[in-house]
Amino acid sequence: MTRPVIGITAYVEPAGWAVWRDVPAVLVPQAYARAVTVAGGRAVVLPPDDRDGDVVGLLDGLLVAGGPDVDPGRYGQPPDPRTESRPDRDAGELTLLTAALAADLPVLGVCRGMQLLAVAAGGALHQHLPDVVGHDRHRPAPGRYGSHRVRFAPGSLAAAVMGDVDRVNSYHHQAVADPGRLAVTGWAEDGVIEAVEDPGRRFVLGVQWHPENEPDPRPVTALVRAARPAGAGPTCPNVLGAAGDADVRHR
Repeated sequence: MTRPVIGITAYVEPAGWAVWRDVPAVLVPQAYARAVTVAGGRAVVLPPDDRDGDVVGLLDGLLVAGGPDVDPGRYGQPPDPRTESRPDRDAGELTLLTAALAADLPVLGVCRGMQLLAVAAGGALHQHLPDVVGHDRHRPAPGRYGSHRVRFAPGSLAAAVMGDVDRVNSYHHQAVADPGRLAVTGWAEDGVIEAVEDPGRRFVLGVQWHPENEPDPRPVTALVRAARPAGAGPTCPNVLGAAGDADVRHR
């Protein structure tokens, strides 16, 4: 049985290991790779690279990971002093997204990844969410996740994937203000956009929370399921049941 190959976009950050300290390193939290593996996929880490998107031809699905803020220049705004962007990631991931969408490759955007999906679709972001909603419960403290209720549009891909889940984790200070060409299909109880999707494509879903850190990472499982090569058998039946028996590919 062939496992779907899922590309995961990566950070470039100073890191340390063994005797090395503050070395620029390509990295991604292991939780992403673990979630893909448990769902029956093969995780491949993709460093920022905006030369071309040809690697998409080797992938069955793309997971755009969380991380620092998207450069506000990408959606026509000056940067807020609290915005911390990584232009190399923006350039590399937008190159990958353009190629993946052109190939109708299944795509999942997580947190920053969802925000980048919206920007790529012509949308814009709130640069500092507490200024909009009047609280910091979406990122309660450095390195500490919040939790809140969420609801999904009936009949949407997000609703099909999440089933009866009505609470998710939260760690972000920015959010989608304008989804561009995407459909908004999930909301927090304070109105913050929590899910976007493209009904015209096979599987394009963005979620504002971090499913890779949940005990039941349904969006990652759904991505792997949607990315199965044509004619392949089931991936891991024990995890596919988490997203229900319905086909999660959007029609």
